[in-house]
Amino acid sequence: MTKTAAVIGAGPAGLSASEVLAQAGLDVTLYERMASPARKLLMAGRGGLNLTHGEDSCRFLTRYGAQAERLKPFLDAFGPQDLRDWCAGLGEETFVGSSGRVFPKNFKASPLLRAWLRRLDSLGVRLRARHDFCGFDGRVALFETPQGPKRVEADVFVLALGGASWPRLGADGSWVTPLAEAGLPSSPLRPANSGFLIDWSPHFREKFEGQPLKNIALRRGDLSARGECVVTKRGLEGGAVYALSGAFRDGLAAEILIDLRPDSSGADLARKLARPRDKQSFSNFLRKTAHLAPLAIALLRESGPPPSSPEDLAARIKALPLAVKGVAGLERAISTAGGVLWDGLDEKLMAKKFPGLFVAGEMLDWEAPTGGYLLTACFALGRAAGAAAAAYPGREES
Repeated sequence: MTKTAAVIGAGPAGLSASEVLAQAGLDVTLYERMASPARKLLMAGRGGLNLTHGEDSCRFLTRYGAQAERLKPFLDAFGPQDLRDWCAGLGEETFVGSSGRVFPKNFKASPLLRAWLRRLDSLGVRLRARHDFCGFDGRVALFETPQGPKRVEADVFVLALGGASWPRLGADGSWVTPLAEAGLPSSPLRPANSGFLIDWSPHFREKFEGQPLKNIALRRGDLSARGECVVTKRGLEGGAVYALSGAFRDGLAAEILIDLRPDSSGADLARKLARPRDKQSFSNFLRKTAHLAPLAIALLRESGPPPSSPEDLAARIKALPLAVKGVAGLERAISTAGGVLWDGLDEKLMAKKFPGLFVAGEMLDWEAPTGGYLLTACFALGRAAGAAAAAYPGREES
């Protein structure tokens, strides 16, 4: 008798688990609460789908912080190059950008997703949309559907329900309470890779909202990040911001320092700023001598009256302080921190209290910066959970 598998959640982890299970010969049904699968993946691909990163494996692993060693065996089994090879197998070649980030050659998520869904369909995977998971009881998953409550039995289950970021795309963290009641607790879900909240002056907000601040460095204590960010109505967004957002989320800081010219020393800037201004306006003088863009000059004014001495002005350019109120909530975060506790799972991602129930993806207690690290781990965890579930004995065997 063919073993049955129920995969719950049709994001990258759930789709990966479904593929592995079907390739192992199981009868797979994939359940999704939204009307269509992988909506967050499609959203991520709107600006160019950053699948993974091309840096060496040792440095790659460090990006996962406190959970690096827990994730290591899964990333060893399916890492960045494996992900690129898998994409190529779907007919979607990838390339490494100048920043080391890896993208599909067409930059889009939709062709990759369509090819993936065709493969799953050819493997016999059935997709059941509009199935909202609401609990787990032994070997029965409980759903709410447009037709009413539904109970699903299977030999093995893989939960890949996502975190709680961008809840309008499907993953809203509603699984936390029913799973905790069933005996599978989580640490609190919190925003990760989120924007800074800053009280801009009305003039600054009106004039500069949506404009990029390029080639800058952010610093708070021993933490630093370099890259670019974008001014928003509520503060700052972008890769450099996301890299430091955890410190503000956890209440470790209330001020950020921006280096507007990270490639120039303070002494070199002070020397240039000591030149006579003659009849130039202050803005033109800064633009020509310090090579500051209008947005950077406006930020100098936003942080307070610019210092008069060249040395103090250079110091302000190298460490411009901005007060950060906090970070954007889960509705705007790129990803989620917290999730199902690792102590509740064995080394193969099976829940210790529920034999035959495996957990994968962002709903586990880990986090990573942007740059392809999030997606790579979701693929790796989904495939690992699928492989372990495929090897687990069915009801008739156990």
